[in-house]
Amino acid sequence: MNKLIRVLALAACTMFALPAAAQEKINLSIATGGTGGVYYPLGGGMANVFSKHIPGMQATAEVTGGSVDNMRLIGTGKPYIALAQADAVIDAYNGEGKFKGTKIPVRALMMLYTNIMHAVTVEGTGINNINDLKGRRVSTGSPGSATEVFAFRVLEAAGINPQKDLRIERLGAAESANAMKDKKIDAFFFVVGLPTSAVTDLAATPGTKIKFLDHANLLPAMVKQHGNIYIADVIPRATYPGMTADNQATAVANLLVANANMSDEVAYNIVKTVFDRRPDLIAVHKTAADITLEKQKAEASPVPWHPGAVKYFKEKGLKF
Repeated sequence: MNKLIRVLALAACTMFALPAAAQEKINLSIATGGTGGVYYPLGGGMANVFSKHIPGMQATAEVTGGSVDNMRLIGTGKPYIALAQADAVIDAYNGEGKFKGTKIPVRALMMLYTNIMHAVTVEGTGINNINDLKGRRVSTGSPGSATEVFAFRVLEAAGINPQKDLRIERLGAAESANAMKDKKIDAFFFVVGLPTSAVTDLAATPGTKIKFLDHANLLPAMVKQHGNIYIADVIPRATYPGMTADNQATAVANLLVANANMSDEVAYNIVKTVFDRRPDLIAVHKTAADITLEKQKAEASPVPWHPGAVKYFKEKGLKF
């Protein structure tokens, strides 16, 4: 009789446990960017560690157009997190720019690393500075990318009307590099962490000498128009083959973000796992080494922080 009671009790426990376990399962999509940048490999690394180390989670990385598209995916309210630039995130939160009339309830999970604007051409084009781009064939980034937003702001700060003064192509990083090799464009913009495979590939092409256009001098005009989300930064000369000097550039922070409807528990687990498994992410792409606790500050995000992220950071002794 005792044995029968124990069997029945175990069956009852199992019956009641199943729904709870089912509720904990989540299929998470990670919105990244094109295959020629940093977002996609880093997002793939995150998907791998989340699937392995967060119970009940199956995560996958999605190729997207970039930050603008990613914010629209966050706005669907479906189980997404996204890598995105701060300028696209704040526009989405406020319903401005590409998101005019539609405010997206986006919340910050963590600061990631800095994206530096690459303004790229090659020797032989006669292009030596941003103003020389007038009348040229220039890729300003793929549709739905923050590269396009950022590139237009750089050009406008130089007094260039992108729509009137350029022959614009809207290509991703890998497509832009290939178009440069084929002499189909004269220059391209791409905002990304260091280094990025598409630019490395172009720089290493036999018979090609890459050239970067300085534009840090345009920062005051950009800040005056758009606020302090942009900063001056440098692409060191050792970053890409053929560089002869540091490139004086502008940059913007990247964030990992989610919809406000994400549960505190899921948000907490995502943030905790990124920091717990940081060495695994660095093995995927060295940019992950820039993801540090020291960067996580209340004032570092232009949008509100997710409560689940705040819980983790407070446990680590950070002030939020």
